[in-house]
Amino acid sequence: MEKHTEIAPKPHQWLAWCATASLIVSSIMASLNWYPWDIMGFMLSNLLWVAVGVLWREKSLVVMNTALTAIYIVGLVFTYLK
Repeated sequence: MEKHTEIAPKPHQWLAWCATASLIVSSIMASLNWYPWDIMGFMLSNLLWVAVGVLWREKSLVVMNTALTAIYIVGLVFTYLK
């Protein structure tokens, strides 16, 4: 007889789905050239993924999304302060 083991969902899965939805909407805004709103959406998405990474204790999510958020901030600063 075969045993079936269920994989338990990670906690705070709803937050990960919100971050994913935000990322998709931001990508749509980028494709429509809605600058700087698309960048703001990407920053929100990445910050949500940072929160998910912290809650899930996934250092790779935290590092990658923190770096992306910093890159977006630097880009906005250089765009509007030159």
